[in-house]
Amino acid sequence: MKKENERNLSVKDIQEQSRIKKYANDVKKTPYMDFVFQRSPKSTHWKNMFWAFVVGGLICAVGQVIIELFVQNGVEQKQASVYASCILVALAACATGLGIYDNLGRFAGAGSTIPITGFSNAVVAPAIEFRSEGMIYGLAAKMFTVAGPVLVNGIFVSSFIAVVYLIFGV
Repeated sequence: MKKENERNLSVKDIQEQSRIKKYANDVKKTPYMDFVFQRSPKSTHWKNMFWAFVVGGLICAVGQVIIELFVQNGVEQKQASVYASCILVALAACATGLGIYDNLGRFAGAGSTIPITGFSNAVVAPAIEFRSEGMIYGLAAKMFTVAGPVLVNGIFVSSFIAVVYLIFGV
């Protein structure tokens, strides 16, 4: 079948196909590729990863400082960790309400979303965005659009682990 198709092609068609193939190979060698490379946006992955690391580390360092302050004032380590988490959540919620956390998120990316402050932002941001729809359908319903599945999953997994622990005593 292939031989038959080749026979049906005229000399002119074969020359045209070879010219197209040659042109396709030559396009890679033209200044057009240099032009595209120059105009394409440069990758900022390394810069983004650096700032995510720095900002995420700073948020965690602030949390550690809060814990250390509580421990120095006689609070037990576990209780100090709970207080620090609550303070970080409250600070992130206030920063989200003031629009500061959105700017931090644009700058730091995942560095601002990974610590517990990112969870606080995920709860507060939809509530603020949809507050114009009212207290029930806007604020209350949208508050847990992002955080709801996380909470449900966390409650389910912790309950499952508790049952396994009760049954097997592991």
